[in-house]
Amino acid sequence: MSSFPSPVLLLFFLVQNRVQLERIGADHLQFRAAFRAVQLRALLYLIVFHIEHCVTFRTMCHRTARSEPGSPPQGQSIHSTAGCPAGPGGKQASFKPIGGPRMSEQVFERSCIMNRQGKAAVSADSRMRWILPKAGPEAAQRAAHLARELDLLPIVAHLLVSRGLDEPEAAERFLCPRLAQLHDPFLMADMGAAVARLRQAVERREKILIYGDYDVDGTVAVVVLLTALRALGGLVEVHIPHRLTDGYGMHREVIERAAAEGARLVVSVDTGVREFEAIGRGRELGLDCIVTDHHLAGDRLPPAVAILNPHRPDCPYPDKNLSGVGVAFKLAQALVGMPASGGSTRLLESYLKIVALGTIADVVPLVGENRVIAHFGLMGLGRPVSPGLRALIEVCGLGGKGLTAGHVGFRLAPRLNAAGRMESAGDVIALLTTTEQAVAAEIAGRLDRLNQERQQVEAVILGEIMDLMEERAEYRDRHALVFAGEGWHRGVIGIAAQRLAERFHRPALVIGIEGGEGIGSGRSIPGFHLLQALDAVSDVFDRYGGHAQAAGFKLAADRIGELEARFEQYARAELTPQDLEPALRIDADLNLGDLGGSLYQQLQRLGPHGVGNPTPVFAARGLRLQASPRVLKEQHLKLKVAQGTVGLDALAWRWGARASEWGEGQSVDAAFILDESIFQDIASLQLELRDLRPAEV
Repeated sequence: MSSFPSPVLLLFFLVQNRVQLERIGADHLQFRAAFRAVQLRALLYLIVFHIEHCVTFRTMCHRTARSEPGSPPQGQSIHSTAGCPAGPGGKQASFKPIGGPRMSEQVFERSCIMNRQGKAAVSADSRMRWILPKAGPEAAQRAAHLARELDLLPIVAHLLVSRGLDEPEAAERFLCPRLAQLHDPFLMADMGAAVARLRQAVERREKILIYGDYDVDGTVAVVVLLTALRALGGLVEVHIPHRLTDGYGMHREVIERAAAEGARLVVSVDTGVREFEAIGRGRELGLDCIVTDHHLAGDRLPPAVAILNPHRPDCPYPDKNLSGVGVAFKLAQALVGMPASGGSTRLLESYLKIVALGTIADVVPLVGENRVIAHFGLMGLGRPVSPGLRALIEVCGLGGKGLTAGHVGFRLAPRLNAAGRMESAGDVIALLTTTEQAVAAEIAGRLDRLNQERQQVEAVILGEIMDLMEERAEYRDRHALVFAGEGWHRGVIGIAAQRLAERFHRPALVIGIEGGEGIGSGRSIPGFHLLQALDAVSDVFDRYGGHAQAAGFKLAADRIGELEARFEQYARAELTPQDLEPALRIDADLNLGDLGGSLYQQLQRLGPHGVGNPTPVFAARGLRLQASPRVLKEQHLKLKVAQGTVGLDALAWRWGARASEWGEGQSVDAAFILDESIFQDIASLQLELRDLRPAEV
């Protein structure tokens, strides 16, 4: 317990002393001198209080991290494997650490997002392993040839070669995306059957139900097919499952209700490839189903009229990386007859704005056809026509700006996702189909408020998880993280899992428990296929699905302990110690003097960036800090670095807590991406830091 007064008591102390000084009737100069003395005493108290508080907190963190595992505090809503329920055969499914790489104390502390007491540490990790490029003489020769053929800077040619684009023709196709690079939709298995059945339904005036999903990929896929079918004159209705009451996937009850209401055809988007029960029930009722999905299929396929999924083993479609909306778009392209070359491409370009939202939001590789979709979609989003897109972009503060994949992923998509996470994803359909600007503005404002609410709920869940991680040192030995809590919001657990995977560089499952049932979401790291991991423990689930990096599932709450133990066992068998170390891939070593000229403009041609085509990361060594870091908005850092006669600004997002680590004159090595800052219409280069460490001698 601190021997110094709290800040609240000090505030009372100041007010009380001021009142007392006024009461004794001191003259103005005497009063000012006396009160300044009081202020100085209070300031000294505050400084000592702050120092003691910080030391005490740091000691507690270290002591907790080293202590033996203990029980959670009374009332703790987080479940762990301590006291696991019995697994199959009556065996206790408890888990004990068996050794292996531990999270370093710095990684552990810096990864503390924010616990419920408000203790926070920076989210960056100063122990990242830099993976340096290994380019031999042959690669250097290919890069030199590419630079000559395409009139590129050597470093840009090197980046292309490192991405496997070492032939001039392939590199030119990459640098200059064209609509003609979109594949013929009829290359996809079952496309002919799907188009024929839909056209038949339109001609016969049959009621069509589009069965969607509640994330961005699923909702915008609904918008794409809804727009295309209505343009053809189809009678179309939409069903979007509610995340909290319906959960993920297709449900038998919805199919039965659709049949009772006269629907004759169901088209699923971003779901369906594993929905045997619902589709089978539809077949019994005379309700045909067309599946459009991009999730991995199982050993067999459900009894649908057509299944459009490039991951089907028998599907010859050349691009396997389409998102859910990408598959729906190929169906719309085939239905409406949108040409990818020749004639008018205006209709095609209008669809790509919407398709790009889901493609980028679903974090599919931005290569091949997805790169073309993202390229033209982002161009179109920069000049939106529909009221919904305009309102969404305005509420994000991006009106009049050229949009990037980062803007979609971190500004637009979270607001669209907030609808399905916190309330009803139907708001997204309404936003993107309304013709009224006032209605669009109202919906966009509501989505913005829901996103703020989502952030608050996320902070609470992560705070509870961080409390447990600080209290129980055993988690630092884990290869995988599993957390469950009573009442955790199902719409936010996926984001929480993503945060944990990013911070601790381990696959993470986060489960919300209600009424004895657990609804979970998982996120993974490179080198760990999450769906295969769930396949290995599939008997614990009531249902599950997903892909390599993300998954969702449902199970009985009394089997969570068993899941945690078996998931950890699987992770230990699959992950090496090196897999668990946060790594940063460096594309090239550069001097600050190399960053001028046309480099930034040429680097822009490599975008849009994302999975499969990451933003180039460079390293510059032996930089000098020209001044101590400046903290911006209490959470970011701005630094000034120099190398020889060249000086540049550097920004470090969410590194505010690291300000004390760096000082003026210090020599550092920096890993960064090159960015451009525009102030009063004047553009200047700046570094966006990915890592910073003392310079190697």
